[in-house]
Amino acid sequence: MFLFLALALLPVAGGVRAADTNSNSLVWHKAVNRVDADLHGEPLWPLLEDIAHQTGWHIFVEPGTARNASTKFQDLPQDDALRMLLGNLNFAFVPQTNGPDFLYVFTTRRENATRHVVLTNAAPRRVANELLVRVKPGTDIDALAKRLGAKITGRNDKLNLYRLLFENADSTSAALGSLKGDSDVAAVDYDYIYDTPPTPQQIANAPVGPVSLTLNPPGDSGKIIVGLIDTPVQSLDGSLESFLLKQLSVTGDAYDAGADPTHGTAMAYTILEAIAQASGGSTSAQILPVNVYESGETTTSWDVALGIQTAVDNGATVLNLSLGGTGDSSVLDSIIQQAIAAGIPVFAAAGNSGGTAATYPAAYTGVLAVTATQNGQIASYADYGSFVDLAFPGASVIYLNGTAYLVQGTSVSTATATGVAAGNKGKLGWTWAQIEAAMQKKFTVPAN
Repeated sequence: MFLFLALALLPVAGGVRAADTNSNSLVWHKAVNRVDADLHGEPLWPLLEDIAHQTGWHIFVEPGTARNASTKFQDLPQDDALRMLLGNLNFAFVPQTNGPDFLYVFTTRRENATRHVVLTNAAPRRVANELLVRVKPGTDIDALAKRLGAKITGRNDKLNLYRLLFENADSTSAALGSLKGDSDVAAVDYDYIYDTPPTPQQIANAPVGPVSLTLNPPGDSGKIIVGLIDTPVQSLDGSLESFLLKQLSVTGDAYDAGADPTHGTAMAYTILEAIAQASGGSTSAQILPVNVYESGETTTSWDVALGIQTAVDNGATVLNLSLGGTGDSSVLDSIIQQAIAAGIPVFAAAGNSGGTAATYPAAYTGVLAVTATQNGQIASYADYGSFVDLAFPGASVIYLNGTAYLVQGTSVSTATATGVAAGNKGKLGWTWAQIEAAMQKKFTVPAN
């Protein structure tokens, strides 16, 4: 349930004081949800960045919202602390069962809180004391791991891809330096962490109805299969279920997704919606869901790499990666380049930080990076760096069990782009190269 709170502006004796960042302090005791603060004119954006860093929440702000926080308190419960910190601003705290919680800060309506607070200056998060290494054929990985003092905790011998665990951070760093200069190593990097993209939110009075699409049974050759690398995908309503192939997972059994739609479900629906529009309502294209999120909260470059290869090995002809992060993994890049070299287009989300910093895997060479638009312009939350290739609307209304939900972000834009490509592939019979060229000409990125 959304928690909407309109808050009264707290008076500050002597007027608003200039920010004294050296004396400002905020401590969020996450385990018990109690907060201490001593703030003097702290601007809203750095305040929310601090909250996001300490809590792990996904925070979205209505563009143009501003406030300088001046308050002092100790050991306040979470809701009371937010009242004191946000003053006259409205907020909605939305807890999640499978994933990080959400906080929306706004002056008008929650739906207008679209700018994502992203810790762009923070170093990419990675799994502690782990490295991913891809060796050249014929390399004895067991001997290599033993020489480094590492334990092999994951392996894919077909890809010559391995996950190594080290005793501590120092030995991990030393091994990374050693492996980068090893002639037997094709690629090596940290195992980067990617957060779960935003989940759909239930809405009333949806502006569109459920999608209508008819499946033409695909032939033995020329199949169009969208490899959806994401969270688990739930059963879709009615005839849409026939477009889903058997779900695969690289993380063991999929977690219990609950009744509300997962991000993967929302992306599958959005892809089918775009296919319906591009194809005229009839297609032979289908979706192969591949789960790469073990607990629903995060995934890693290891699982994404395995997910991509699993999709390719099971017949995917185009890949949708509505996910991403700041970690630039040479290992993940090598797997993606292998798919691209095999003639498989890869669409990936540009990111929701509202800046120009590179997001991966979208920024890798050959990947079609997709940003989001709103009213014909780049959405306020959407990334628009030089690596971005395409722009599509960043909102989608989906239906699950007859209920409408809204999902936003460049992940939506990516799913729409993938659906447009798959729908036109089936309708026109063009090569993927022809479709990509036509899309880049028509769906250009607006000037920011």
